[in-house]
Amino acid sequence: MLLPLCLLEGQPESIVQEIENMVRAFIEKPNCIILAVSPANQDLATSDAIKISREVDPKGERTFGVLTKIDLMDKGTDAVDILEGRAYRLQFPWIGVVNRSQQDINKSVDMIAARRRERDYFANTPEYKHLAHRMGSEHLAKSLSKHLESVIKSRIPGLQSLITKTVAELETELTRLGKPIANDAGGKLYTIMEICRMFDGIYKEHLDGVRPGGEKIYHVFDNQFPVAIKRLQFDKQLSMENVRKLITEADGYQPHLIAPEQGYRRLIESCLVSIRGPAEAAVDTVHGILKELVHKAINETHELKQFPTLRVEVGNAAFESLERMRDESKKNTLKLVDMETSYLTVDFFRKLPQDVEKGGNPSHSIFDRYNDSYLRRIGTTVLAYVNMVSSTLRNSIPKSIVYCQVREAKRSLLDHFFTELGAREIRQLSKLLDEDPAVMERRTNLAKRLELYRSAQAEIDAVAWSK
Repeated sequence: MLLPLCLLEGQPESIVQEIENMVRAFIEKPNCIILAVSPANQDLATSDAIKISREVDPKGERTFGVLTKIDLMDKGTDAVDILEGRAYRLQFPWIGVVNRSQQDINKSVDMIAARRRERDYFANTPEYKHLAHRMGSEHLAKSLSKHLESVIKSRIPGLQSLITKTVAELETELTRLGKPIANDAGGKLYTIMEICRMFDGIYKEHLDGVRPGGEKIYHVFDNQFPVAIKRLQFDKQLSMENVRKLITEADGYQPHLIAPEQGYRRLIESCLVSIRGPAEAAVDTVHGILKELVHKAINETHELKQFPTLRVEVGNAAFESLERMRDESKKNTLKLVDMETSYLTVDFFRKLPQDVEKGGNPSHSIFDRYNDSYLRRIGTTVLAYVNMVSSTLRNSIPKSIVYCQVREAKRSLLDHFFTELGAREIRQLSKLLDEDPAVMERRTNLAKRLELYRSAQAEIDAVAWSK
């Protein structure tokens, strides 16, 4: 509402400008309805209300002109030209009102009597009789209500869009903050278990290829492990000097009579034992990848961010399980290598050509069998056998690692943690769900705001349907 501005005694000189600035702050808003109030016994040309309203609403689309003190005008004058829009035209017709005087207020004249007297004034005054149907405070109230209703209806689509957007934002924020914590032990335990299952599901997705990371394990088996076995360079281990050394040492003080069986065994064992290194490295590398995926799954489990202590406990429990799986995997994987060294494949050697079949002469001195040609053939035979076993282990060791580590990680990563959880008291469970009090307060406030917006949404939708 805009009223004439004037400086009263005792007020600072800046009061007029401060009031005008305050008024402008309100009426400059496009949704604001401007009530430009001017006294009828003053010149409209000097009306502050008309001047300011014209500046902020030049088209007059939201300005209502109100003329007061019509009953106090000098005799022989009237406000008909203004009320009929000839003196100063507005988009909406001017409305004249007659308010209570100070004497009426002092006499405690109530509003009902004042409104009745106002109606009588316009109905019985010759100059305003033809305008009486659109004069008075009651007509002003009806006009403002009708205009406000039309403005609201015109804004409904925009309001609906804004509220829908705000509701979606609040719901997203509430989802990000997570559900409120239950008070009872059962509810707390259920919350912890559900969060752990979400983490476990994300972890499995990494291993199964739904999320990235699991392919690194295949890279170990398909690239790193075979390359590590090739780097062992068995042919160098089976050099002439090494073969002669092990063959002669295996014979002891009595040289072998037909074939240096103990020498063969020692040569094969010395080569196969070296595969333990790449096998252990493969186990450790896969273990590192599984731990890395735990970190990823924890970071991607949004609910764990809500509870720092639970986040740490889940991570520690997962790492402990992976340690146990690694130890079991390493034990079983090395057993595969040890089994190959403890029992040789006899058929491989039975199929080898004998010395006589190759033109050898068994009557020759036994010590002739230590010549270079003979030793070279032993080295070649051992190398062929070692390569055959290496090929077998290159396939069986990944299977052992997957069975003992990857498969178990998918099946029982948090099983020990779940078992231990069941024995905890409510106080211990509460420590796991140590949510930040500021987050709890924000969730409560957001829930209240969301409820208000949904209520407003329902009411606005009802108004929209009623159109």
